[in-house]
Amino acid sequence: MALVAALLVCAAVAWLITISQAGSIGMGGMAMLSAGLFLVTWLVMMVAMMFPSVAPMTLTFASFSRSRGEGYLPAALFVLGYIAVWTVSGLVPLAVQQAVTQIWMTPPSWLPRAGGAVIIVAGIYQFTPLKDTCLRACRSPLGFLLTHNFSAGLPAAVKAGASHGIYCLGCCWALMAVLAVIGLMNIAWMAVIAAVFFIEKNGRRGELLPRAVGVACVLAGLAVAAWPAILAGPAPM
Repeated sequence: MALVAALLVCAAVAWLITISQAGSIGMGGMAMLSAGLFLVTWLVMMVAMMFPSVAPMTLTFASFSRSRGEGYLPAALFVLGYIAVWTVSGLVPLAVQQAVTQIWMTPPSWLPRAGGAVIIVAGIYQFTPLKDTCLRACRSPLGFLLTHNFSAGLPAAVKAGASHGIYCLGCCWALMAVLAVIGLMNIAWMAVIAAVFFIEKNGRRGELLPRAVGVACVLAGLAVAAWPAILAGPAPM
């Protein structure tokens, strides 16, 4: 319980920081941040959005490590390996943001339609076997640890966390792309997408949610393609 509480406290603090940042830099202010500050902001956002949903997996790994007499440090390193994967993933929106900023002083008129295409692709991904495989790994902490040969020791704990982070990224990247289109600092949509992540990984019938979300994304993407003004200009990042 102390471990879960620590993760939730970290998530709560990260939410407070993110809300404060959103108020100070605005929804489109991510484009004005330096690369280093962008990645720090991204890291805080990932802690806020991902820590609640990763708590069951972390708790299961902690039980394994304690049964081997290793204490709680491996669990902390597991979380470190996990969040490192999500931090590195921030290089992708950073690169897109830098490219858009440097190539076009005035974003082209087709950019909102490109955002609509991203939303459609994200919706289609929700129906793919890769999404199903990654979601199964996230929904079954015990099965994940039993089917992945993680040895004892601190380096193995980091490797285990990173491995789970890759599966989690495979499960969630599409909706994170949707968030990038809508606006990375859009607190309301951050909360909605974080709730989707938590329910699909931990809910009793969470495996059905990706299909519903996929349909919603495809319809939303088609709407944006038909009426680009829905996005009110370029994707805020």
